[in-house]
Amino acid sequence: MRWRTRLTLWAAAISAGLLVVGFAWLAERALAGFAWLTAGHLWLALLITPAIGMLVVGLTVRFFPGAQGSGIPQVIAATRLAGQHKPVGRLVSMRIAVGKVGLGCLALLGGFSAGREGPSVQVAASVMHLFHRWLPHARIIRAPDLILAGGAAGIAAAFNTPLAGIAFAVEELGRKLETRTSGVLLSTIILAGMVAIGVQGNYNYFGKLSAQESGWGTALAVLVAGVACGLLGGVFSRLLLWPQRHAHWRLWRWRAAHPVWFAGACGLLVAVLGLISGGMSFGSGYGITTQIINSGADLPWHAAITRFLATVLTYFSGIPGGIFAPALAVGAAVGADIAHWAQLGSAALPVVALCMVGFLAAVTQSPITSAIIVMEMIDSHGMVISLLATALVASAISARMGPELYQQLALGFVRAQSATPARDAIK
Repeated sequence: MRWRTRLTLWAAAISAGLLVVGFAWLAERALAGFAWLTAGHLWLALLITPAIGMLVVGLTVRFFPGAQGSGIPQVIAATRLAGQHKPVGRLVSMRIAVGKVGLGCLALLGGFSAGREGPSVQVAASVMHLFHRWLPHARIIRAPDLILAGGAAGIAAAFNTPLAGIAFAVEELGRKLETRTSGVLLSTIILAGMVAIGVQGNYNYFGKLSAQESGWGTALAVLVAGVACGLLGGVFSRLLLWPQRHAHWRLWRWRAAHPVWFAGACGLLVAVLGLISGGMSFGSGYGITTQIINSGADLPWHAAITRFLATVLTYFSGIPGGIFAPALAVGAAVGADIAHWAQLGSAALPVVALCMVGFLAAVTQSPITSAIIVMEMIDSHGMVISLLATALVASAISARMGPELYQQLALGFVRAQSATPARDAIK
């Protein structure tokens, strides 16, 4: 029975890894499609982005409720509810996984500032939850632990960073693993990451940054990046929590009553920001960040501002889409601005990396995961101490400004699901 359990879990991990890799491929095609549609005619985004936003949110509300937003809060909520033997079918299911992939890619085709990495967490968790019913003895592995492992496998496969997936499981999703099952579950996380490596190759998500830590200059860069990104990331988190914490405001009541029209309005503003930025705020931000890391590309001073605002508006719109890649793009743009103002020249890239990890850590308040993700994505093992230090500083500052973003958002899903009739009970 032990080997049947392992084989079932490994089959689940392979399936999750393949689905996440397929999601990545479709997302890349969608980003390329938007670039093709607006090539030489960027003003077309004023029509395309609002229209696709309305279509995506309309389909989400009608057919895929629970697929909106990042997906990470839904997985956190599902682990809590499953631990209480409450239904989770409206948070993790194959219906939601299909909607997350299809509608998430459609939103990228519309130019929204969203990523696929957070949604990959919900997609992989949905796959793992499906396989729970096929375990030879369902009580061998608890449903919450399997959902948690699925979410972490999604991070491992999406970023091609198995180590970050393990850190994410412990630090953000579950905060603990059952001792008797931790080895088996960790093997599923690693296997999902290995599937991504096997299909896509052992690549670095943003390329490779060759840099080493160097004394007091590095210490000053850590302090500046940590404080600046901690403050900015704290503001970002508070903005994303605004609808949940002030649901009585007229704007959010109107959004609840007219989600499709609200999405159209957000899409129009995202398009305007894209025009102002010369197209830099459209999409996930992957392309721009890669250019900065690999070739030190110069950005206009407003790149961080337009990307920041476009990502907030994209989240407000209610489309299925994550904030990981856009957050890294904001951090990279902030780092480029700091390096330009300080006239760092060839020393700019380490500051860019520090700001990437600082902003991501401030948004998620998961410093270890953020440091490992950035370290693995740009192969910057020579900066491991400074990346971790920046993440800790930024996370500490953000924590003084508000609660943890994903944990707080998850509370909203827990409350909503607790009030739902138990027709979606765990099987």
